[in-house]
Amino acid sequence: MPKIDPAELSPEEAWKKAKEICFDLLAIRARTKDELRQALRRKGFDEELRERLLGKLDSSGLVDDAAFAEQWVRSRHTYQGLARTALVAELKRKGVDGEVAAQAAGEIDRESEEQKARELVRKRLRSMTAVDEQTAIRRLLGTLARKGYPQGLAYSVVRDELRKAGAESTPLDDAIPD
Repeated sequence: MPKIDPAELSPEEAWKKAKEICFDLLAIRARTKDELRQALRRKGFDEELRERLLGKLDSSGLVDDAAFAEQWVRSRHTYQGLARTALVAELKRKGVDGEVAAQAAGEIDRESEEQKARELVRKRLRSMTAVDEQTAIRRLLGTLARKGYPQGLAYSVVRDELRKAGAESTPLDDAIPD
């Protein structure tokens, strides 16, 4: 498919092509306004056309950053095990306003976050039968840290799950007061 220069198109053709690009992207998955804005910018469409089209898509309900953020949070927390802080950071990278991102991530309560952390630790523990306890602790804490879990929650979950798994977790107990 030949590359089209939007500057060579009539205003009507440029509008139609920009709309087609947005619809194609939205057909794959929901997008933020900023993701669509960046895609149109990369394709060479001028700012006036980009903003006018994004305004139309927004007013028609085809692009809704708040709804996108809620869906993203549910999906990434459920399937990737990400904690609130990691989810907010991802949403901000996608161009979602910080307040909207925080509100969407706020839907995950502490109990749900702790439960997901426990699931991640249990799953990771199954593959750590051949490592010493210090290494297991370090790897488990690293796993939770990369997924955005707060340090205190990570320590308590790792300590509890190691106890349940039958490990002597004295090194971690010595490092963290109850």
